[in-house]
Amino acid sequence: MAIAIKSAREIALMRQAGKLLAKVHEDLAKELRPGMSTLEIDRLGEDMIRSLGCVPSFKNYCGYPASVCVSVNEEVVHGIPSSKRWIDEGDIVSLDIGLIHKGYHSDAARTHGIGEIHKEAALLIERTRQSFFEGMHFAKPGRHLYEISGAIGGYAEQFDYGVVRDLCGHGIGKKLHEEPEVPNFRKLARGVKLRPGMALAIEPMINMGTWQVCWLEDEWTVVSADMSLSAHYENTIVITEGEPEILTLTESELAEDESLNRYLRG
Repeated sequence: MAIAIKSAREIALMRQAGKLLAKVHEDLAKELRPGMSTLEIDRLGEDMIRSLGCVPSFKNYCGYPASVCVSVNEEVVHGIPSSKRWIDEGDIVSLDIGLIHKGYHSDAARTHGIGEIHKEAALLIERTRQSFFEGMHFAKPGRHLYEISGAIGGYAEQFDYGVVRDLCGHGIGKKLHEEPEVPNFRKLARGVKLRPGMALAIEPMINMGTWQVCWLEDEWTVVSADMSLSAHYENTIVITEGEPEILTLTESELAEDESLNRYLRG
């Protein structure tokens, strides 16, 4: 398994790509409202990406027709935007977005509640996010890749959630998907030893019910097999000499969690 180690120059470019993508997520989230189509969300997202001088990572990638993966309720990932699909009050909507800045990719996902949502849906969103940060405890040099996986899965499973196994995170850099694959569940093997300069897209996909999923006829949209709600949270990170650097958090997200660095060191 050949895992690219990024240079300081490459990390600087990826850091900027991450900041730009974080801004897109922040701005697009403010536009979400009941009654808008998923196609409208995609077009807004693409316009935002291009206005920053960047290129959408996903558009035409392996044939995917849009710039933003918009997945609603039971849709886990890769929902294809449509003028005939609307988001409603009480829905949860996952936005998975990537962009290319000066030849380097950043990739991040967030799940949002539309208007007032059910308490259990809100907990699913928050716990999916938290599972990512549980994994960050182990995103350090000398630890092993699947320690991240085990921490994510172990946290989510204590709530009897289904941790999706058929999809995973990945390395990232000049290509959207690089080695290694990053599962979100515990594996018997330890995985590769983490080294400074490794760039990873860590993305828990957590279902309220079963971990099993199905692909719809469009061959892209993945749904939970029991049609239970699903949430998705992703950031692009870099392994450093110390704590992991999370490239796709906004300043406001960092400000909301003043204890983040202390938590990671805990």
